[in-house]
Amino acid sequence: MLKNRKISSIMVGILLLFSLLIAGCSTNDENGSTHSNTKEVTLSLLIDNQADQTGIRAVAAKIEKKYHIKTDIETRPSGVEGHQVMKTRLATGDMADLVIYNSGSLLQSLNPEEYFVDLKDESFMRKIVPSFKDSVTVNGKVFGLPIGSAIAGGWLYNKKVYQKLGLTVPKTWDELITNSEKIKAAGKTAVIGTYKDDWTSQLIVVADNHNVISADPTFAEDFSVNKAKFSTTPAALRSFEKLSEVYQRGFLNKDFQIATLNEGLKMLIDGTGVQYPMLSSMLMGIAKKYPDNMNDIGFFPQPGDSPKEKGVTVFMPAALYVNKNTQHLEAAKKWLSFIVSAEGVKTLYGDKSPVGPFAIKGLIDPKNVIPAVKDMLPYFETGKTTPALEYLSPLKGPNLPQITIQVGSGMIPAKAGAELYDKDVEKQAKQLGLKGW
Repeated sequence: MLKNRKISSIMVGILLLFSLLIAGCSTNDENGSTHSNTKEVTLSLLIDNQADQTGIRAVAAKIEKKYHIKTDIETRPSGVEGHQVMKTRLATGDMADLVIYNSGSLLQSLNPEEYFVDLKDESFMRKIVPSFKDSVTVNGKVFGLPIGSAIAGGWLYNKKVYQKLGLTVPKTWDELITNSEKIKAAGKTAVIGTYKDDWTSQLIVVADNHNVISADPTFAEDFSVNKAKFSTTPAALRSFEKLSEVYQRGFLNKDFQIATLNEGLKMLIDGTGVQYPMLSSMLMGIAKKYPDNMNDIGFFPQPGDSPKEKGVTVFMPAALYVNKNTQHLEAAKKWLSFIVSAEGVKTLYGDKSPVGPFAIKGLIDPKNVIPAVKDMLPYFETGKTTPALEYLSPLKGPNLPQITIQVGSGMIPAKAGAELYDKDVEKQAKQLGLKGW
């Protein structure tokens, strides 16, 4: 009897040891790290196929290591085709768990209340600057987090040439014209035009929105409900007049109609072209191709007619949204919380310099940014910024680049261009079914 009891005790011990070994195998991975009852989740993430995935993949790797949440990255086309893909996938219920897409008017056209999670009450939203929140808010609900830095719309300029010619940064449009005349007299291109890449032709118009809103504070609201138009609002028409004036005064390079963005950036770097109406996001391209020349490039906002109203038009970064039908909401929120943390932003950027201030509070150190970005910071710090019109209104006519090419090439006068754009916007507003149209 005693012998049988000993055998039973031994068998129980063996079974217990075996169960512990099995448990050990199930809680340790091949590297010996313990996951202790953590269930791995895989989230799908949809991004633009033209986007640089390096930073996103680095963030995904950190999140997998930190939270055991894997990320399966999917891509979609960019531009109009990409917008249609977004609408189709949302309508058919085939959307990824996480989506990186535009903020502003393009978000509003996707009916976010139906498809995306409201993040307004999440603790991480307290880190986000109010101007960005406004760009992803519909009917009081906040749908997205910023991915990357804000982008300023204005003028890049060659600081060496400015210094050589004794020029100072213009505070008004008249001062910009005076500078441009001196640059032209010195045998250089005063204003770089690169209309081969048609979207660059619209910068003088869209970057003028701070001046438009400063002169007419209700323009965006009135424009959205058909109470104001570009062709009949003096401050808005002025944007097209500025574009026309640059051509009429002969400030552009001779090949502006066929020159490309890359050619324009090269002109700016080598000083054959001195001023370039452009988005600050292009500083990333300069940093990559011309790292030794970054200190030669400065930035100033599009000047208005009054120095008192000087400020910058801001294009908000793309946003990260959560699909309302995700099966892994808590995992998705962890993903979002990490990417707006100091560690997450550092991981996203790696060793790249930001091309504008972050839409996340307290993350940028003025000592560690390139000079052109340092030029922008005072406007953000003092609140002298205005979102581009497309972030204040659901309307942005799709044919604006084609219209600005016509105005900027002298094919049609400024008033005719503004009237064409009003018709383009009216067509879009009716397609969207907006009130007042």
